[in-house]
Amino acid sequence: MNQAEIKRKRTEALLKEVLPEALSMLDDTQLQNLIVTEVVCSRGRYDSKVYLDKSGIEEHEQAEILKKLRKVQGFLKNYVRESEGWFRSPNFTFEFDDHLEKIASIDKLFEQIKKEK
Repeated sequence: MNQAEIKRKRTEALLKEVLPEALSMLDDTQLQNLIVTEVVCSRGRYDSKVYLDKSGIEEHEQAEILKKLRKVQGFLKNYVRESEGWFRSPNFTFEFDDHLEKIASIDKLFEQIKKEK
């Protein structure tokens, strides 16, 4: 792992901690209760993808939440920048994480294969 990768991983870990704090400060209860599962920064750390837990959230609510998150992105960037003393904050792209569903479906396939044998 080189120095740039270490900095990127450190930034990702820091954003994973700070973003839930920033979301909890908002007035919208839908946004306050969101759980950040993972943050992946680009190579230059100018952009980052923020993955959110979608358990218990309907499809139409997910679209509404993503729309709200795009509106409050300026606040989130400002909060991160001020709390960490950074000169600039990365741009955030929010997505709902479906890794847990994929893992569950793979587990079901393994169980099905086990039963067939």
